[in-house]
Amino acid sequence: MPTFEFFGFLLLAALAWLWWDSLRARDAAVQAVRSACASESCQLLDETVAIAGLRLERSDAGGLRLRRVYEFEFSDNGDNRRRGSIVLLGQRVVVVNMGLHLVEARTLH
Repeated sequence: MPTFEFFGFLLLAALAWLWWDSLRARDAAVQAVRSACASESCQLLDETVAIAGLRLERSDAGGLRLRRVYEFEFSDNGDNRRRGSIVLLGQRVVVVNMGLHLVEARTLH
């Protein structure tokens, strides 16, 4: 029975870590999207992002990281709703897609 309890505890710890890491990644995505919208003179609608995909991927250093794709809505003229997406590898922003053009991650800081 102690083995079952040990693995149950490990499972709960892994789920708690995933939840906490996902909150940090979502906050990083919201900040990057706000910055991208401000630099493109757009309005971020609902002031939030929604998870659209999650998978494991290798980083440039070769380690495994969670690749998250979030979707968001923005308005470029105040009368419409456009969809965009942001890709994060771990906590690092890879790309922000705002429709017809991409906003590079290095311009967001």
